[in-house]
Amino acid sequence: MLKTLQPPDWAPPRGYANGILAEMTVGSRLIFVGGQIGWNAQCEFETDDFALQVAQTLRNIVAVLAAGGARPEHIARMTWYVKDKAAYVGAYKDIGQHYREIIGRHFPAMTAVEVADLVEPRAQVEIEVTAVVPAAVSAG
Repeated sequence: MLKTLQPPDWAPPRGYANGILAEMTVGSRLIFVGGQIGWNAQCEFETDDFALQVAQTLRNIVAVLAAGGARPEHIARMTWYVKDKAAYVGAYKDIGQHYREIIGRHFPAMTAVEVADLVEPRAQVEIEVTAVVPAAVSAG
């Protein structure tokens, strides 16, 4: 259903894909997950730690996907908006650990952008996702 696109003469990326091909069939679905941030289900922040906010954000994404009958391996694209590039880079190791625990070893096409601010003042990161769900996967 999803095929990683990698030009043959390019160095392999680490932790993301350069492109994803989704072959759509009858009954296949797209899920667009709006920007998720690091607060809990009651819209409360439990931490200001960058990596821990990433972990909560990823859990929120998985919850939205599950509501549509999808799983992390259906993610085709992720866009990360970070308020502090240095904090993001400084937390790579912890972010990678949280990512693997929550999403697994599935690496979609991914972009990270430093932004001046996010709407929620305590939010350190916001992530949006597009998922492609095969017809064989039943809706939730």
